[in-house]
Amino acid sequence: MSDLSAVLTPATGTSRTSLFVNGNFPRRRGLLVLLSVGFALFLSYAWSAKFVDTEIGTTTANALLGHDAHKTPIAGIAAGVVFAFVTGLAGSFTACNIAVFGAVGPMMGELTTRRDRFLQTVRPLGWMAAGMIPVSAAYGALVGFVGTRMPQFSTASSPAGTLSARSIQSMVTFGLIGLAMTVLGLAAAGLLKDPLGPISRRFPNAPMLVLGALVGGFLIGRPYPLFRDLFRHAATTHNPLYGAAAFTLQSIGNIVVMAVLVLALTFGLGRPLQRWLSASPGRVAAVTAAAFIVAGVFTMVYWDVRILGRLDYIWWPTAPWNN
Repeated sequence: MSDLSAVLTPATGTSRTSLFVNGNFPRRRGLLVLLSVGFALFLSYAWSAKFVDTEIGTTTANALLGHDAHKTPIAGIAAGVVFAFVTGLAGSFTACNIAVFGAVGPMMGELTTRRDRFLQTVRPLGWMAAGMIPVSAAYGALVGFVGTRMPQFSTASSPAGTLSARSIQSMVTFGLIGLAMTVLGLAAAGLLKDPLGPISRRFPNAPMLVLGALVGGFLIGRPYPLFRDLFRHAATTHNPLYGAAAFTLQSIGNIVVMAVLVLALTFGLGRPLQRWLSASPGRVAAVTAAAFIVAGVFTMVYWDVRILGRLDYIWWPTAPWNN
């Protein structure tokens, strides 16, 4: 049996405890975790923020806005609202969004009609948005109220070999988000007790709400240059309502592309993918676990280990194209 087949062969299942933990676990769970962690480490090494943020993000935003998004000042609140959504779209291509695909397997179910597949996909995405929007809005309102005194507002460079307050905020934020995603992945693989099991018994949509809250939390540590421009504009307006609206649109824009890709995957490969997932009960769990573990480990390593390595606190390899 090949390694992949071994990973996808189900172990003796237990009862479903939440959307992400269906109880039919892969037999070779250790191998699944090893492969997922290995890919996450490679991604952390190879990931080029300059390429993603500048070549893709800024170029896309410039084309959509019709001017240089980074160098052109945001003219006012109306322009800021448009800027928020457009830069959210342009910043969609982040490895953290791999976690969204962790919900693809559970979304597929065993539905046969196109209408049922559409509803089965859209409803969880709606619940994810319901978890994301309060976090984004609350942080945006906070920025509008006290933003000029927050670490993300500062553009000052820190002395060589030291961490700035802005970097510490990013490390703590993404470290916690990455840890949470990793725990969800290990639970989906059957290696940890499902942390969302108790609440899911009363609120079945809680897992997607939690995933949405984690995606909304990206803004709290995000150093993406165009988001920093939006942050500074929201902070200087001292308008919590505008801050809440702008940050909500930034997050919505950030997941629109992922949502479209999920829908395209569901309908473009709907029946074949559904047949493949249902052929072995362990496959849904394997896909879910791998997506969360890759996203979680990448997030922790890229934002914590890599940064400490760049400051020579620890050793971490740097890809030649990132020098």
